[in-house]
Amino acid sequence: MVSFFNKSLVIGILLLFSNCLCNMLASSSSSTTTMHTNNWAVLVCTSRFWFNYRHMANTLSLYRTVKRLGIPDERIILMLADDMACNARNKYPAQVFNNENHRLNLYGDNVEVDYRGYEVTVENFFRVLTGRHENAVPRSKRLLSDEGSHILLYMTGHGGDEFLKFQDSEELQSHDLADAVKQMKEKRRFKELLIMVDTCQAATLFSQLQSPGVLTIGSSMKGENSYSHHLDSDVGVSVVDRFTFYTLAFFERLNMYDNASLSSLFSSYNPNLLMSTAYYRTDLYQRRLDEVPVTNFFGSVMETIHTDSAYRAFSGKYSSRDKTKLPSDQSERRTILSSDIHQPIIDSKRDQNGGCPFTRMRVNFHEKMAKIEDVDSLVNYGLLIMLVLVTVFSWLS
Repeated sequence: MVSFFNKSLVIGILLLFSNCLCNMLASSSSSTTTMHTNNWAVLVCTSRFWFNYRHMANTLSLYRTVKRLGIPDERIILMLADDMACNARNKYPAQVFNNENHRLNLYGDNVEVDYRGYEVTVENFFRVLTGRHENAVPRSKRLLSDEGSHILLYMTGHGGDEFLKFQDSEELQSHDLADAVKQMKEKRRFKELLIMVDTCQAATLFSQLQSPGVLTIGSSMKGENSYSHHLDSDVGVSVVDRFTFYTLAFFERLNMYDNASLSSLFSSYNPNLLMSTAYYRTDLYQRRLDEVPVTNFFGSVMETIHTDSAYRAFSGKYSSRDKTKLPSDQSERRTILSSDIHQPIIDSKRDQNGGCPFTRMRVNFHEKMAKIEDVDSLVNYGLLIMLVLVTVFSWLS
């Protein structure tokens, strides 16, 4: 009897070990082939004071652009170091403009500022990136990204050789940024990261980055300044920087269904118009820029289609008809799934064809359990059988 229990214990340990090994192999393989599932944007204005009006306008302009292209507010972290809209010097209260024609109020009814004023610090910026918040911080102020996320990080303010000033009182160093990005990568907080910086000597802020999957672009090279575009005589200060102005000019021609590439965006910057040299670093990025749509970072991955049939949720029997193509002009670009709910079903069926036998056994068991309608009866029978087995083994021992 003792040898029987020893054999059972050994078999149980072997089964547990093989199951854990299969799970480890599956997780490691899935991490290298993770699908792009969601987009996030972290938009940061680091400057205070009225004469830095253009930096807030820069950030709000990018905020409006990514929202228009489909990224919802719950996936945008907006950090504004000052509130120009309510400044006593503002001739147009509760309004912020990025053009002297005043056609577009950037500070409208739908602006959700997550960090404002003295909340915009280097420490809070790092906490947002790395996810190391205190328990009291609400979810709306957290970057809840994962290993399938594409993140746009936009920063504007005053900078220099390998630093960016925050509120004229502290600095973000290039090695600090590299360390934060490294932590993000180790914690699987992004699949791909695009860092865009509009400041003087912006390219120097990227010099210490070493994490794979990171793409960067800055408004100026080392030793170059980043200039404002034009002055608004009514407001009394410059209202937008040149690099951001021409970035907006590029995106105003697009909608969320356009397939313009990152290469076309980067090549659109004219040094004569910028009065500086836009610099982008691609050695850490695995894909070719002409194959990556700008909406991979500046837009949403959500797809909507019109169907003639009624919506059927949580139904596995329709998974064979998941794949649907968009209308004629978009069918070549986008093939989508009718519901993200069906994806695990497809993956489990794929695992049945090959891989660990114990994993296949567990998947088959879960599928059979899912088909059982009277769960209460199953639990009662299981408890009865367990009681019988315990009685038998107690009697034998």
